[in-house]
Amino acid sequence: MSNNKEKLFTEFTAPTTQEWLDKIQVDLKGADFQKRLVWRTNEGFNVQPFYRREDLKDLKAVDSLPGEFPFVRGNKKDNNLWFVRQEIVVDDAKAANAKALDILNKGVDSLGFRIPGKDVSPELIATLLDGILPQYVELNFKTCQRHCVELANLLLSYFKQKNYPLAELKGSIDFDPIGKVLSKGKDTSAVLAEAKPLIEALAELPGYKCINVNSYLLNNAGAYIYQELGYALAWGAEYLNLLTEAGVEATEAAKRIKFNMGVSDNYFMEIAKFRAARLLWAQIVKQYEPKCDCACQMHVCAITSEYNQTLFDSYVNLLRSQTETMSAAIANVDSIIVTPFDKPYEQPTEFAERIARNQQLLLKEEAHFDKLVDVSGGSYTIEHLTDAIAKEGWKLFLEVENAGGFLAEALKGNITNAVNASNDKRHADAAKRKEFILGTNQFPNFNEKSDGKQPVACTCGCGSAAAEEPALPRLNKERLASEFETLRLSTEKAAKQPIAFMLTIGNLAMRQARAQFSCNFLAAAGYKVMDNLGFKTVEEGVDAALAAGADIVVICSSDDEYAEYAIPAFQYLNGRAMYVVAGAPACMEDLKAAGIENFIHVRSNQLETLKEYNAKLGM
Repeated sequence: MSNNKEKLFTEFTAPTTQEWLDKIQVDLKGADFQKRLVWRTNEGFNVQPFYRREDLKDLKAVDSLPGEFPFVRGNKKDNNLWFVRQEIVVDDAKAANAKALDILNKGVDSLGFRIPGKDVSPELIATLLDGILPQYVELNFKTCQRHCVELANLLLSYFKQKNYPLAELKGSIDFDPIGKVLSKGKDTSAVLAEAKPLIEALAELPGYKCINVNSYLLNNAGAYIYQELGYALAWGAEYLNLLTEAGVEATEAAKRIKFNMGVSDNYFMEIAKFRAARLLWAQIVKQYEPKCDCACQMHVCAITSEYNQTLFDSYVNLLRSQTETMSAAIANVDSIIVTPFDKPYEQPTEFAERIARNQQLLLKEEAHFDKLVDVSGGSYTIEHLTDAIAKEGWKLFLEVENAGGFLAEALKGNITNAVNASNDKRHADAAKRKEFILGTNQFPNFNEKSDGKQPVACTCGCGSAAAEEPALPRLNKERLASEFETLRLSTEKAAKQPIAFMLTIGNLAMRQARAQFSCNFLAAAGYKVMDNLGFKTVEEGVDAALAAGADIVVICSSDDEYAEYAIPAFQYLNGRAMYVVAGAPACMEDLKAAGIENFIHVRSNQLETLKEYNAKLGM
């Protein structure tokens, strides 16, 4: 074999960026490049349709290696292992223990226990952890904030009693009073005094995190990606300030902080978010002059979003959470919680929890996502997104810091109001189909019924205080699909399911396209839609619609032909059913002058239009 190394493709000249752009412009046939191919993100920057090596020449982070400061490429050097975590509500310690032992044999290696504060006791801990070996399992605990120190002392006592190797144990206690300010709307900042005693109580458990940044709360409230990133950084910096001012050494303080972050279905942006988060957090911690760079590592548990989950067509939730899990895994997080697909409408079933576990196990055992470190590293697009979203997140971080810090802004209600404003904007965009919800406002399942499913009411963890008016604004956790679901459920309660009949006539391509659009548009309200192959006359179409018992007749044709067909069909129908024109033709004003009121098209507010139709139909 020859020792000469032949360089492939040397006979081809590499095209320049301008040559690529010239070719694209030719293929666009005069269409606007910026409008057709450049994506304007909610994060405030543009994403180009392609990137080249030259786009990365000024990015310093691409020169770092995995496991090295600033950890943009992950904390690990030789693998991408993460903990598969499942949550357990501890209503009964013995039952919770049995469930924990069962799922540990089914692939889970991280347990999350939610314990009522009043139940924290040595007996509960002994029962709950019986048969569980904490040196092989990550254990995470959530309880009342005022019981966290007590819980820490009980855990340490139990581990010592069992002679477990304390230095090897990994886990966390979820102490986050600032998160309660946002979710409950109450000033719980007085509980922050427990932070230092909590860290001291865990001194013999170096692998236990206890100061949590629960930015997944923002994700579940509809925050944009840059908002979760920027606020999470400010949140963590607030805790660092509070701890160091209380006398906790900076290295110890940083090592005790854990980030529980949400992950949405914006695939590449979420990968970039986690990479940018590690990069920026390392820079923040570095300013406190820790004893080692390892203190600058960000430790993240990623939780798939509840915000984009749906009640109808709920199996689509599996597609959403799978892409979210893939984003988190590729981005090298430490652990992942997959939210079961049925959570919007019931206490997750054993089946749904099994599927949620297996979604991660498939990525490990079949796709081998756990084998390669930072597989996205070097991708021109992801490296660019990482840099771009880091800049936007850092900008927001500085705004919060300059305004007095995260706690001060939270107590003023500014953080909550900003996130709730984003939620309102996203609901408005969903209503206009600017933001698609597959199976809800886009391509709904025409024949699906709720079968008794009802949205699970949000308790916000407020307990008996939920009925009290909060002193501060609190996060609005209304899911993106909730208003469409309310509309569709109200339709189901009607005495008769409305029938929408497509009166298709004229140009074949246009009538088919508009009928398909109209079927999707109206089925989102739970109407029975009836498409047709086409009619020779409008009279024939109207007669067929009435024979089918139609409550709504939608004429579907081309813009030019509406001038010929729309008014005669409306006059022949003569109020015997609601009449709708599919489209916004140039002759719309003439049609309105003839008495036609209803038009549906791509610029329509789908939600408001369907609410109006329900009202007209007496629902």
